[in-house]
Amino acid sequence: MSANYSEMRVKMVDGQIRTTDVTNSAILLAMGSVPREAFVDARLGELAYIDEDLEIVAAAEGRPARYLMEPSPFAKLLQLAEIEASDSVLDIGCGTGYSSAVISRIAASVVALESDAGLAERAAATLAGLGQDNVKVVAGPLAEGHRENAPYDVILVGGAVDEIPQALFDQLKERGRLVTVEGRGNAGVARLYLKDNGFVTGRRAFNAAVRPLPGFERIAAFEF
Repeated sequence: MSANYSEMRVKMVDGQIRTTDVTNSAILLAMGSVPREAFVDARLGELAYIDEDLEIVAAAEGRPARYLMEPSPFAKLLQLAEIEASDSVLDIGCGTGYSSAVISRIAASVVALESDAGLAERAAATLAGLGQDNVKVVAGPLAEGHRENAPYDVILVGGAVDEIPQALFDQLKERGRLVTVEGRGNAGVARLYLKDNGFVTGRRAFNAAVRPLPGFERIAAFEF
């Protein structure tokens, strides 16, 4: 018996997203329409809508595993960003492209940045197959952002980080927003950064335990 993915999407939205105070109708509509199963391996298709992170690349040769973020914290980060229909968005760590597909149905344009060349290629193919023609997939170091299409109204950092490099704040437009999760595991906190008159300020929004993104590790300072 084949999985009823449309029914699974409805249950995800009603049981995982609405119940965590996500009320933005554009987000609910987007997440209720993007086929999440298309962005995981076929063997994981029936697990695509569970309330857990799903592995999209296994750890190997010093490279950390990568994950598709659990639906609820992802939706809450999107709501925190207050994405408008006219906004340009930089999606950092797009993985297989699911986050970019959802954002593309809310924003005007999306640059999907991925450091893993294999994931970037897969994301581009899947997004093209779904007709998401307002998404540009690029490969490169996540912590450097993508200056070519900067500045952005919104930057979404799709995983936990130790700190945000100045390079990303520099790529925000005036009144631009950057959302991320800082800290590992249960110590993770979602934060919203706003740029105003060239200065960036941040505030704590909610607790969030999400998987880390590579390239944002804090380098320990040498102490005498």
